[in-house]
Amino acid sequence: MIETNKISYEKAILIGIINSVQSEIIVNEYLNELSFLTETAGGYVSKRFIQRVDKPNPKTFIGSGKIIEIQNYCIKNDIGSVIFDDELSPTQQLNLEKILRSKIIDRTGLILDIFAQRAKTSYAKNQVELAQYQYLMPRLKGLWTHLERQKGGIGMRGPGETEIETDRRIVRDKISLLKKRLSNIDKQMSVQRGNRGSLVRVALVGYTNVGKSTLMNLITKSDVFAENKLFATLDTTVRKMVIGNLPFLLTDTVGFIRKLPTQLVESFKSTLNEITESDLLLHIVDISHPNYEEHIDSVNEILGQIDSIDKPSILVFNKIDRLEDDSFIKSNKLKSRVYISAEKKININELKQKIYKYVRSIHVKRFPYNNFLYPEID
Repeated sequence: MIETNKISYEKAILIGIINSVQSEIIVNEYLNELSFLTETAGGYVSKRFIQRVDKPNPKTFIGSGKIIEIQNYCIKNDIGSVIFDDELSPTQQLNLEKILRSKIIDRTGLILDIFAQRAKTSYAKNQVELAQYQYLMPRLKGLWTHLERQKGGIGMRGPGETEIETDRRIVRDKISLLKKRLSNIDKQMSVQRGNRGSLVRVALVGYTNVGKSTLMNLITKSDVFAENKLFATLDTTVRKMVIGNLPFLLTDTVGFIRKLPTQLVESFKSTLNEITESDLLLHIVDISHPNYEEHIDSVNEILGQIDSIDKPSILVFNKIDRLEDDSFIKSNKLKSRVYISAEKKININELKQKIYKYVRSIHVKRFPYNNFLYPEID
């Protein structure tokens, strides 16, 4: 198992950039999320640095003047981790570590670290480990900078090059092994899904920390781990549920996030199969969050990547108890939407009725001969 980047009890600073795509307001909102990610990983945010750049510096991502400012702050305040809101190239990460003499973590590395902390089952651990190795592969060279004779060439051939090549081979073999292992587990899980019979499958999807697991616990009376931290749930949980006399399966899935690392989407493909093979999606949204619309777009983008964007769905706006103004709710009442509070148990019966209607419709299409068993409700 790869060692995770432990930033526990370390002071960290956050770095964001303003450009033609990201205004200062948007960057500050993104850094708020990055701060929450850092706290979830166990770090403490000491300060934020923002620079306006048209195009990131290919060598150091940010400009030389800002680097000097950050360097001085790191020395004076004993900063352990410098965390960037964007993904850095291996070269940028290596150059920044040389200059700042601090641990450089990009957004992808931070999310992978949190996933490594949260993975409980061997299946989740294998998935995270695969993503970590894929992330590590192009960065191996930077891990051997302590060897003077690293670069190769005339007068520079030595153990460094050999060690790197050996490590690359080990990592490639490990990636291959993990893929085979996950492939075998995929087959087992596919058989398990097939054994669930003809029950309609409903999947909870949404941005991380919107209350999916809390809602799952409430309506199924189960005990799924729920916490006010990002990525509290990594393993899917499937529960049989009955509304009226209509049985179906409800699945709690891993939360999505903006700029979800491609390595994770790929390695968690089998977990995401719970979504691709579902009949109905309950898209949970934290309506109290200022960026909830962007969260909806981020989730839809990932659903598009796994060919699930066109599935029947109910948009469930959660945490309405935290809204100061409910005018939005009054003016946006649509059939495919419902407004609830899982924590305060508000409008849960309305949600159950809506789920019943959708599940019944799917069931009746599949088994038209027994539609009399499940009466329509107004």
